[in-house]
Amino acid sequence: MSLSSCGPGYSNAQRDAATGAAIGAVAGGIIGNQSGRTAEGAAIGAAVGGGTGYAVGNEKDKRGY
Repeated sequence: MSLSSCGPGYSNAQRDAATGAAIGAVAGGIIGNQSGRTAEGAAIGAAVGGGTGYAVGNEKDKRGY
């Protein structure tokens, strides 16, 4: 079930949320590593990136991109 959004035909919101979460996790992990809290940084980055990606993708869907 967790891989169900990997196939074709999914909305921009779903794709952009996944992309944002991945980028956020990497960036958060790098930033968190500087303070000795890599896992926490990655988790926070994934949450923020996923939420931001979803918001951007949802707007694309609304506008028909």
